[in-house]
Amino acid sequence: MEKEQNIHSEEKKDNKTELSPTEEKNKESEKEISPEDKIKELEEKLARTLAEMENQRRRFEKEKDDAFEYGGFSFAKESLNLIDNFDRAKQSLENDEKIKGTDVLKKTLEHLDIVKKDLISIFKKNNIEEIISVNKKLDPNLHQAMMEIEDENKEPGTIIQEIQKGYIMKDRLLRPSLVAVSKKPEKNEEKSEEKDKK
Repeated sequence: MEKEQNIHSEEKKDNKTELSPTEEKNKESEKEISPEDKIKELEEKLARTLAEMENQRRRFEKEKDDAFEYGGFSFAKESLNLIDNFDRAKQSLENDEKIKGTDVLKKTLEHLDIVKKDLISIFKKNNIEEIISVNKKLDPNLHQAMMEIEDENKEPGTIIQEIQKGYIMKDRLLRPSLVAVSKKPEKNEEKSEEKDKK
């Protein structure tokens, strides 16, 4: 009987001393980390969390401002077609031989100009402005070169013709100006040499 009691007491001791691997790690880490270290670790986590929250707040603030500033960006982009259509309609009426020089044409053109001016003033109130291009240097951020025209009088890369007007909304490009730029004319000698080679 004494042997049985000794065996049982040894089993109890083994059960008490045997811990799972995770429990052992937790006890070791508790022993290794002092309260001061734990406080420092928690302070660092808190500082990182606060910084992340501040960054997220700033990001949301910027997105909100952008939505307010540029919320109508796609609408404005589509509205540019109205101005283009006014110009096309005016040009079409002016070229119509049947009504050329009549009072009806003059009144119609006056009304079209009034409506166009109103539309442009609405655009300006909403910070949509036309890009001035002619006689300026080509800026790939604002202009799209469609063709090159030989011109001795202009410096190469200067815009000499505007095919379609471009517009900006505050600092964002709505539509680039489609332009023709100048280039230096080829010399007659070079042209004749090319013909001789062929």
